[in-house]
Order: sequence, then structure tokens, then C-alpha cells
Amino acid sequence: MLYHLLYPLHDTFSAFNVFRYITFRSIYAVITGLVIAFVMGPWLIRRLKEMQIGERINIDGPQSHLAKAGTPTMGGVMIVTALVIPTLLWADLANSYVWIVLVSVILFALIGFYDDYIKLIGGKGISGKAKLVLQFMAAFVIVMAVYISQGGDPSVTTVHFPFLKKFHPDFGLLYIPFAMLVIVGASNAVNLTDGLDGLAIGPVIISFSAYIIICYVTGHAKFADYLNIPHIREVGEVTVFCAAVVGASLGFLWYNFYPAMIFMGNTGSTALGGALGAVAIMTKQEIILVVIGGIFVVEAISVILQVFWFKSTGKRLFRMAPIHHHFEKLGWPEPQVIIRFWIVAVILALLSLSTLKLR
Repeated sequence: MLYHLLYPLHDTFSAFNVFRYITFRSIYAVITGLVIAFVMGPWLIRRLKEMQIGERINIDGPQSHLAKAGTPTMGGVMIVTALVIPTLLWADLANSYVWIVLVSVILFALIGFYDDYIKLIGGKGISGKAKLVLQFMAAFVIVMAVYISQGGDPSVTTVHFPFLKKFHPDFGLLYIPFAMLVIVGASNAVNLTDGLDGLAIGPVIISFSAYIIICYVTGHAKFADYLNIPHIREVGEVTVFCAAVVGASLGFLWYNFYPAMIFMGNTGSTALGGALGAVAIMTKQEIILVVIGGIFVVEAISVILQVFWFKSTGKRLFRMAPIHHHFEKLGWPEPQVIIRFWIVAVILALLSLSTLKLR
């Protein structure tokens, strides 16, 4: 919005020329998202307490978590608000990718919100099958929108692998279910990670920070050619969105860090994961998401392995899944688990970015 209002004035006032730069607008998207979350946080926490919208704690989990019962949840409303508004303010709204990624956030946020709402009125939430159906429907809309936005370019169905310079298999029609799986998998993986104060939002900030760089170089013809990565015209504008996510998430972390004053709930985790998967397919960096979001992947795999192992042997592979609870059961204090997971997330993000050159 500000881009369309102020950049045209650069012919009269040269200072407004800065609005043409994605880097400038991304910086202020971070700041705007941060400020909105800061301002919105106390009000939302107070309102959620008044409405008695609090977290229910599983009695089978770590005993230290019982004290968290009643902590306001559905803080994802704050995150989504604080990332949507800066994106609308600072991004080029004529860019189709911006609208696609905003729709992805809103669709998955609505699914998560409905799940949270069912739990809060006394239910067990959306059934696993129903939730997956809704998520795959949303993912299908996003994938088809990305395909249409690229004008049916055949390269949209190709997949790029790190370290393999000339290996770009074309999945054809199979790319559609593959891309849908990336989005749904990312959404659920972030959701599973959201079990400790600040545990999920930290890697979310780190992952989107990595994709800020990826979006920018992918949308820049010279950088993309130099790095030998696919150049996707106009996807660079998604950099502003990723920056807004980082700002909103940092603001939320202020209230979510141990001991948390508010939880993001499924409203936030489902939306952030879905958006992360959407950005990955837009930039044609779906495979590298496995490394960038390695923490989320390990958390999801730990749950799958736990279920498989228990059904096969009748015993547990981990003391408790997702794996962050396993480390708690081993005696690690909650802040120790959180910070160590963050450190691993930073290392994985740096490794992922290094592969942009190692091709």
C-alpha cells in the first residue's frame, strides 16, 4: 500500500525512491510487525484471560507443564495480524505471489483457529483425518495458484536438489501432490514442535530469515544466475512477507519466551508452517526446506517413529514424543531444551544457505 502511495512521488521528491528497493521495505516490514505484536500483546493476553481461553495440559506429559494450565492460547491471532498488516503496507500488492502467500497464511490460520475453538468449547479438536482433508484442500488451492502465476511454465514442475548442479527432475503432474505434501507436512511439523515456551517460534524466525535471503536471490536475475539457482520473476517480493513474519514472530516471542505469557496455539503454528511450505515451493527450494526446517522435520519424524515402534513392539522408542519431551524426561530443564534446539536450527539454516553456492 505504501509502495503504491509513496513510490510514485519519487519523480518529485527523490527521497521516495527508496521505496523501490525490496531491502528497504523488508527492513520496515520487520519493524512494523514487531511494533504491532508489541502493542497488541498485552491487550490480547488480557482479553484471552477475561474470556478464559486457556491452555489445557495433558496430564501424561511432563509434570512441570501442569503449572501452565490456563495460560492464554490462540496467540496465533497476534502473529497473523502482525504479519498480514506489514505485508499489505510494504509489499507490492500488484505482485501475485504476495497474495498467494497471504492466502496461504489465512487459510491455514482458519483451520488452526477452528481446531483451537473446538478444543476450547470442550471437544478434542478436529479429527486427524478431517484436519488433513482441510489442509490438503488449502494446499491444492495454493499449488494451483503458484502454477497459474507462472503462466504454465514447464519448469514449475521441476525439483532442484542441493549439490546436484544438473539434476532437476521434472515431476510432471506428480508435482502437484508433492508440493501439497510439502505445505501440509510443514504445517503439521511446526504444529508438533509447538510444545515448549518459545520452542517453535525460534526456529520459525530462523527458517523465515533464511528464506528472506533465498527469496531475494531467487527473484534477482544476476544473483540467481551466479548461484546457479532457478530465477523466478517477481518472487523477490515475497522477501517482504518473510521479513514481516520475522518481525511478527520476534514480537510474539517477547511474550512467549519461558515462562510464556501466551501460547500461539494451532492458529499460529498451523498458519506459520503452511506459509513456510508455500514459500518453499514458490522459490523452487522445496528440498532444502528439509534442512532449513530440520528441527521441525525431526520433531515430526520422532512422532511417526514412536507410533510405528509402539505398534510393532508394544514399547516406546522415546520416553515421550515429540522428541523435545524425550529430552525433558531425561532431566533437561525446559529452557535448556529450547536454547539447544534454537542453536541447532541456526546451524541447519547456515548449512542450507551454504548449499546455494555449493552446486
